[in-house]
Amino acid sequence: MLHADTRNRFLAVFEGIREELVAHMKSEKMPEDAIAWLSENLIYNVPGGKLNRGVSVVDTVTILLNRVPTDDEYFKAALLGWCIELLQAFFLVSDDIMDSSISRRGQPCWYRVSNVKGLGKVHNIAINDSCMLEGAIYHILKNHFRRESYYIDLLELFQEVTYKTEMGQLVDQITAPEDNIDIGKYTLPKHTFIVRYKTAYYSFYLSVALAMRMCGVPDVYELDGKTIEPYKEADRILIPMGEFFQVQDDYLDYHGTEAQIGKIGTDIVDGKCSWCVCTALAHGTEAQKQLLYENYGKKGADQAVREQAVKDMYNDEGLNIPKRYEEYSRNTVAEINAMIELVPEPGAEDKSRGDRLRRDVFRAFLSKITDRTA
Repeated sequence: MLHADTRNRFLAVFEGIREELVAHMKSEKMPEDAIAWLSENLIYNVPGGKLNRGVSVVDTVTILLNRVPTDDEYFKAALLGWCIELLQAFFLVSDDIMDSSISRRGQPCWYRVSNVKGLGKVHNIAINDSCMLEGAIYHILKNHFRRESYYIDLLELFQEVTYKTEMGQLVDQITAPEDNIDIGKYTLPKHTFIVRYKTAYYSFYLSVALAMRMCGVPDVYELDGKTIEPYKEADRILIPMGEFFQVQDDYLDYHGTEAQIGKIGTDIVDGKCSWCVCTALAHGTEAQKQLLYENYGKKGADQAVREQAVKDMYNDEGLNIPKRYEEYSRNTVAEINAMIELVPEPGAEDKSRGDRLRRDVFRAFLSKITDRTA
């Protein structure tokens, strides 16, 4: 959970972004109801999450600079952070439509909000709303970073990461199509591929890479006679960290409450290719696998009973998904910490430079997700 002062300062930048986007709509002579619609779309879908992705840009800039950012540096870092939050909102609004999800962040999904549904064409307006959220990213980048030497790098990062995320979503959707669930396709390697592309790049790598570009970290530099490729180093550590984060999400979907995670867990009913079911298929008995085939991803009047049957099996002493998760979590944190220790650290003469990668960047990220319950 973010400190209240940290969150409030970050949120103040969002209000300026919303006003800027509304002013742009007005300059385009858009009708008042369209302007109001965009404003509500932004307010409802963008700032309501934990904001860790966005604030992590500011945190990373602070670590790289090794000092408190100036007001201008903070503002630029926060703008980039909010661009990630806009990207997240774009993905979530779209994803909720594709998954027919019920709630998000403790409130109805955007496509289920009464005035959105009330237009008659179910989901259609919400699809365009998601595209408006994505388009806002590039408007902000152009307005505030066009004259910066790293502007093209920012554009390429957002475009590349968006494309990778959509590639992951594609594999997820064809592996677990809602109307034709076949858990025989589910494996732990397939799960790893999906979450690395669908989650890890935009949730972990993007925040750090944007901060590195802003601070002038080059693609290659020399340190103690060694050639360092900092963006490859970031990829090496942050992508497995993003995988760990998604495994946590999968586990909390089954094991957490709505009050904890801000939504109703639907992975079992939706038949998602989650870490829990992949682990059950890999380690369960033939009888347990048969139970999964009969109950996992089955919708209908008795879906709650089928869902509970799967949860009970996950909790069964023989399979014990909670115990396996704790072991996985402990081992993964140890492995990531070992990877962090291999990052070449700037010497004393380079401590004042902001254009060199530091181990604390990764330690800060890992500390945010270790032992999380939401």
